[in-house]
Amino acid sequence: MRIGVVVNPVAGMGGRVGLKGTDGKVEEARALGAEPRAPDRARRTFEALADADADVDILTWGGPMGESEARAAGLDPTVLGHPESEETTAEDTVRAAEAFVEAGVDLLLFVGGDGTAADVAEAVGTDVPVLGAPAGVKVYSSVFAVSPEDAAAVATTFERTERREVMDIDEDEYREGEVRPELRAVAVVPVADDVQSSKQLGGGTVEALAAGVADDVRASPEKTYVLGPGSTVGAVKAELGFEGSPIGVDIWRDGEVVALDAAESEILDALGEENVVVVSPIGGQGFVFGRGNPQLSPAVIRKCDVEIVASRSKLDDVGELRVDTDDPELDEELRGWARVRVGRFERRMMRIV
Repeated sequence: MRIGVVVNPVAGMGGRVGLKGTDGKVEEARALGAEPRAPDRARRTFEALADADADVDILTWGGPMGESEARAAGLDPTVLGHPESEETTAEDTVRAAEAFVEAGVDLLLFVGGDGTAADVAEAVGTDVPVLGAPAGVKVYSSVFAVSPEDAAAVATTFERTERREVMDIDEDEYREGEVRPELRAVAVVPVADDVQSSKQLGGGTVEALAAGVADDVRASPEKTYVLGPGSTVGAVKAELGFEGSPIGVDIWRDGEVVALDAAESEILDALGEENVVVVSPIGGQGFVFGRGNPQLSPAVIRKCDVEIVASRSKLDDVGELRVDTDDPELDEELRGWARVRVGRFERRMMRIV
């Protein structure tokens, strides 16, 4: 089996510093102290490919677009080409994808986000199956595996494919709170349980659970509350009496807003002795951490109690919850049964897998 692997080395850089994405924001992300996310995700993908019990030839693109992390994982890939300069571009991704097709790969595996997915799918059409190892901030498209390790497992074991949509959004509009996913391409994707669904927007009434969370917050002025993004937690913010950032992380303590649209560093600076992070799973996917909220990093999560809130209809739809924090040990600690608030007082047991 021949698998072509291309890495977008700057995918997801803007997440933890609060930029909601990296499109056109790479230099700003670096100025804010952002660290690359994709190389570690790529390394985990290559390590899993190296450990797979499969007869696989790995083809990749030079330097940071695959070769470096493949060799770091102990692989000896065939390198088909190199990026035009140290600052990689979407054109480099397209050139790599086209070269993989010409080389006759059985699967094109990419490490990136929705923008990378769109570049790959637009370049290859439906000629070659594609699969993403998630490294972006948003990850709306239904062409990604749940984790880098799952991407490697699916890539080496899939038996059939199906057509799926590649979605992306305008990141400038996203930063202003406007979320309007647009169809960018249709791709052929392996069929497997560990390939995520497309992201859904909305999900039932949340007024009662928002009131319940707000009651708890008011009763605990000594605690610092880290309020995640999304419409469900947005209802909690409204119940507390402030207009939060709809796709950002806001911090509340003792009746006051401590920070709006906070980056990871601001969240860590604001935390106190007792902290609670309030999050809602993404509709259609079930991710609690790892999609759309990278500001809630492992360092933040480890200092907080976690409260998950969701409407009943959202939980009925997703069936189970997921985490993908960039820290496999933390992911394992978070897995298991969790109490999810679905009403003012009611909670439902849900499994995090």
